[in-house]
Amino acid sequence: MMPAPQRHRLSLPTGELELDIHDSAFALDDVMGFAARANAKRGFLFLSKVLGKHWPVTPSMMRTVHQSLADTVPELPGPVVFIAMAETAIGLGQGVFEAWLAAHPGREGLFLHTSRYRVGEAPIIEFEEAHSHAPRQFLHMPPDAHTRELLLGAKALVLVDDEASTGNTFLNLTDACRKLNPGIAHVHLATITNFMGEAATQALSARFGLPVTMGAPVSGEYRFTPGQLASASAPAQLFDPSADRGASGDFGRYGLHRALTAPAALAARLAAEVQPGDKVLVLGTGEFMHPSYLLGAALERLGVDVVVQSTTRSPILTWGAVGAALTFPDNYGEGVANFLYNVTPGQYRHVFICHETAPTEALRGLADTLSARLFHFKTETHIEEV
Repeated sequence: MMPAPQRHRLSLPTGELELDIHDSAFALDDVMGFAARANAKRGFLFLSKVLGKHWPVTPSMMRTVHQSLADTVPELPGPVVFIAMAETAIGLGQGVFEAWLAAHPGREGLFLHTSRYRVGEAPIIEFEEAHSHAPRQFLHMPPDAHTRELLLGAKALVLVDDEASTGNTFLNLTDACRKLNPGIAHVHLATITNFMGEAATQALSARFGLPVTMGAPVSGEYRFTPGQLASASAPAQLFDPSADRGASGDFGRYGLHRALTAPAALAARLAAEVQPGDKVLVLGTGEFMHPSYLLGAALERLGVDVVVQSTTRSPILTWGAVGAALTFPDNYGEGVANFLYNVTPGQYRHVFICHETAPTEALRGLADTLSARLFHFKTETHIEEV
C-alpha cells in the first residue's frame, strides 16, 4: 500500500497552492520553499534552496544535488547532449553534466545552455517558455564544426531544469531540436522537483513521440487556484537581435565537451584574505552562474565559510521564502530590472561578484551596495579584478 502523500496547503498573496509530495530523497525544507511571483501568467514559485540562484547555498550541497541528478541519467546511446534551461538552471545543468562526465570517462558528451541573449553571428534556435515572465529562449548553433556535429548527430538529450510542472518547455525545446536532428531517439528530463503528477509523467513518451525518462529526487503534484495575480512593474525581456549584450559563447552557449577549470589560483589568493569566522558570498550574475560555483567550491576546499548565489531577472514578491529583495539595473544593458533575493547589505564580510560582461555602472552600483569586489571572467583562465 502506497503511503499517503505529504500535503501542503498555502495561502499566497497571489492565490491558493496545494502540493502533494509523493516521494522525496531530501527533506523538503532543505531543497525548496514557497514564494509568490510578480507574474500575471503564474503566481507561485517553487523556490529552490540548492540551485544557488534565489537562496544562498554551500557549494558542497550544490555538488550533492548535481551528483544526485547525474545518477538518474540512464544508459543512453551517444552522443549525449545536455541542455540546461536559462536562466535559473544553467549552473545546475553544467554541474550535472560535469558529474556525468566524471562518472563516464571516455564517453563523449556535449553541454549547452539556452539563453535570452544572442551571441555573435551564430544561428539561433528559438523556442518558448510560455509561463515565463521572459518567454523567448534561444539555443545557439555551435560555430565549431565538431561541436556542431555532436549536436546534429546526438542520439539522446538530457534536459535539465530546477523543476517540472507542466513539461511544456521541455516539449517545445525537444521539438525544436528534432527539427534539426531527427535522429534523437531518447530524452531524459533531470529536475530537482517533478510536480507534473504520476499520470502526466507516465504519459511523457506518448506526448513527446519518443522514449522519455524522468529523474527527480522530489516528486509530487500541485494545484493552484489563482487569486489577484501581481503584474511585474516593467517588462522582463526586451530582446534586440542586433544588440551585443556582452554575453560570452565560451562558458556554455556555444557548447562544451569538458568540465570547466576551477579558478584555483584566484581562490587561494582570496582565501588568504579571509579571516576565521568571516562569512563569504560568491555571487553570479544572471546567466553567468557556474563559474561562481566553481570559485565557491575552490574556496570551500580551502576551509572558507562560503555560500553561492546569483542575481536574476525573475520578479518575485517579498513573501514566504523571499525575506529580502534588492533591485538594480541589469549588467547586460538590456534595460530590464534585475534582482537579488535573501541578501542584505552587510550580511557577508566578503562578497565576490563574478561576471562575464564588461564592467558597467550597473555592476559598480551593485558592488557598492554590497561592499563587494568585481571579477571579470574574460575567458575561463583570464580573470581580472575590476
